Amino acid sequence: QVQLVESGGGLVQAMGSLRLSCAASGSIFSIKVMGWFRQAPGKQRELVAIIPSSGSTRYADSVKGRFTISRDNAKNTVYLQMNSLKPEDTAVYYCNAVVVLTTTKTPWVYWGQGTQVTVSS
Repeated sequence: QVQLVESGGGLVQAMGSLRLSCAASGSIFSIKVMGWFRQAPGKQRELVAIIPSSGSTRYADSVKGRFTISRDNAKNTVYLQMNSLKPEDTAVYYCNAVVVLTTTKTPWVYWGQGTQVTVSS
């Protein structure tokens, strides 16, 4: 019913930058929250940043001051600008959205397929 398609991952050197994008499509009435999580090998998935429809943002302490989350409500798209990347930022990054469906008017949680970000030292 809803698809999240991510793009923008890749390989970058330490202190470099990448920009991730995630576009939501399907039976969308509204999107309450959009965000990014990441999972490194052998570790649990963790919150990176989220942005509710109100626009207030929340970041993991490890990325504050380096990453910026933003969203384009007209395009149902969320972005993650990642600057000053560190090797410890290496992970699969997953887009997440809490979507109110057109059909049921109830919220559901959706995940993207993940995009690999690798930061070399």
